[in-house]
Formats: sequence, C-alpha cells, structure tokens
Amino acid sequence: MPCYALDGISPVVEEGAYVHPEAVLIGDVIVERGSYIAPFASLRGDFGRIHIKANANVQDNCVIHAFPGVDVVVHERGHIGHSAILHGCIVEEGALVGMNTVVMDGAVIGAHSIVAAHSLVVSQQTIPTKMLALGSPANVVRELREEEVTWKSLGTNGYIELTERCLASMQEVEPLNAVEPDRKRMVIDESIKPKFADE
Repeated sequence: MPCYALDGISPVVEEGAYVHPEAVLIGDVIVERGSYIAPFASLRGDFGRIHIKANANVQDNCVIHAFPGVDVVVHERGHIGHSAILHGCIVEEGALVGMNTVVMDGAVIGAHSIVAAHSLVVSQQTIPTKMLALGSPANVVRELREEEVTWKSLGTNGYIELTERCLASMQEVEPLNAVEPDRKRMVIDESIKPKFADE
C-alpha cells in the first residue's frame, strides 16, 4: 500500500486490519485490528490525526482529513460508505455514513445512527444516537427501528468477514482471457447478508 511517513510520524496498521494496496495512508493515521480500508481511500493525516478503531470499515474512494490539531475518529464498527468525505468529525460506535455523504468539521454522528446517502452533515452538527438523518443539510427525520439497527450491524459484519477473507486470500493476479467452465461465485455467510430495511 502507498504509506508515507511525514515529519517523522508513520501510519500504524495493527495486525488483523486490512488496507488495500491502492489505499493511501499519510502521516498520523491509526488503523486498528479488524478494520477494512478499501481501494482508493485516502487517509491524509498531515494536519490532524485519523483514528480508525477496531472492526470499522472505510470504503472505496473515501477521503478523510482534518484541520491542524483536530482528530477524525471512526469508532468501533463504524461504517463509512463509498466516496464519503469525513473532515474533522467523529463517527461514534456502530454508526453508518452513507455513500457520497459529506460530514464536516466538528460534527458528531451518534452511536448506531444512519446518515443516508448523498447527505451533508454541516459543521458542529450532532446526529443523536440511533437516529436516521438525511438531506443537504442533513435533518434528523426519526428514530431508527431495532430491525434497522440490526440490518446495519449485519452489513458491518460482512465487512469484518471481508477483512478476514482479504487477509487470507487477496492476491494480485493477471486476468484470465476467457470465462472458465463452471466458474465459481463468491460465497458469503447468509447470516451476515443484510436485507433491505423494508423487507
């Protein structure tokens, strides 16, 4: 993976975390065990610290950064969707930040909350625990139902399992030039397969 020390500070990737070779970590970045960092994620700890806690995931094309002296923290089992931008904010335990969402400086996403895709959480905004927020700017629309909290948790379990799968079997290969007979499919544990919230 492209991993760069800056001013004598090197990123830390704990044993049991998976960082894709095409993610970029710069400077004061800490990735704890069980966490998954997807391709093309940019974690740029050149001003403030970025701390990805245990069993969290940061998906493809995410950008994480902060102003000087400010930490970005994604707490345990935090779930950061594709192409989200986090800047100087806190994502508490078990929260989900949807795809293409922007979370600005000083914002706090409460534990087990969901911020819907394409939302903007403005500076200093707090989304309380177990709430659904959406829009630009984001508004809290209601409390999450327990089945929705469970749905999110199952999705995060899938990324924890993906971390283990990548550590065990991910390797760079040359592509095949034809589909082989009886081509295998990916097999996942059905118990961690998330359902849509309205199912």
